[in-house]
Amino acid sequence: MADLEVALKDLMMLDGAIGAAVVDYNSGMPLGVLGGSKSLDLEIAAAGNTEVVRAKLRTIEQLGLNEEIEDVLITLNSQYHLVRPLHGRRSRGLFLYVALDRTRGNLALARHRLRDIEENLEI
Repeated sequence: MADLEVALKDLMMLDGAIGAAVVDYNSGMPLGVLGGSKSLDLEIAAAGNTEVVRAKLRTIEQLGLNEEIEDVLITLNSQYHLVRPLHGRRSRGLFLYVALDRTRGNLALARHRLRDIEENLEI
């Protein structure tokens, strides 16, 4: 089982990783962050992605779907932003977030690693 610090380090080991966070989408506050840059403020990204997750959860509920979000991909000109809500009993209300440089990141591998990290994360 991995703790928060190990999970963030694992996220940052992805090719092209710019920044990573574990975020509480009830408050919009990150529980932990690693990386970032002048153009990627992880506190702002955490709050903004919280709104994305909340909006999608509301939409799923309004549609009456019996579904859970697996992940959310936001594709920018130069970056990929991946959000993966956690579904474990003790980690509900949290999501993993990673931003990747689009020229160096591998989207399929990143999605696979996020799933592995989610399965092993113990909060």
